[in-house]
Amino acid sequence: MKTLVVYLMAMPETPELAAAAVDAGADVIEVGFPFSDPLADGPVIRRAGEVALAAGMRTARCLEVLAEIRARVDVPLVPMTYASIFDAYGWAELERDARAAGATSLIVADLPVDVRPELRRVQLVAPTSTDERIAACAAGTDGWLYLVTLTGTTGARDEVSPALAGLVERTRALTDVPLYAGFGISTPAQAATVATLADGVVVGSRAVQVAEEGPDALRDYVRSLREAIDA
Repeated sequence: MKTLVVYLMAMPETPELAAAAVDAGADVIEVGFPFSDPLADGPVIRRAGEVALAAGMRTARCLEVLAEIRARVDVPLVPMTYASIFDAYGWAELERDARAAGATSLIVADLPVDVRPELRRVQLVAPTSTDERIAACAAGTDGWLYLVTLTGTTGARDEVSPALAGLVERTRALTDVPLYAGFGISTPAQAATVATLADGVVVGSRAVQVAEEGPDALRDYVRSLREAIDA
């Protein structure tokens, strides 16, 4: 069965949203810890981060939300943030506290694979990555490899990136770790297409948009993705 990863921004209501997503078939929840200069994020997640920061969602509060999510769901939880958050909090301290709060792994979007290799985390590769870089990321990743389907930021797109198939083919030749693809995937049809290529599908911006409508709307949306992937 293909893995469905749903991204949600850390907010006071996120535990309820995460429970709804898991109830509808999400296998992994990515929890965004907001950062003021999120280089990888498009307008939807960037705005969600700004709203979260304005609501007082600093790292310690995000960790509390992570623990509240863990109390409600029994799936892998993966905080996603940026290196500056670790710099401010402390590298060893944030890894320790995140795992204590229920994190299964971590994603640090702007941290190259050869920097702080002691931090076990999910590595990202893109269509621009060299085979040497892909091999290094695969060797250093924690559990699965995050395939960025396009060059650019997160956000819904009209169609699945044509670069994905080639990236999957190149990566498969170098590693047997699970490959989950994200960036630009928003509709059930797109999720189904990606699932024919990769081992998992990551949905972020559209999930964040739907989550603004509440748990029931998110549950319906995630269920539509789950059904399309499974079909």
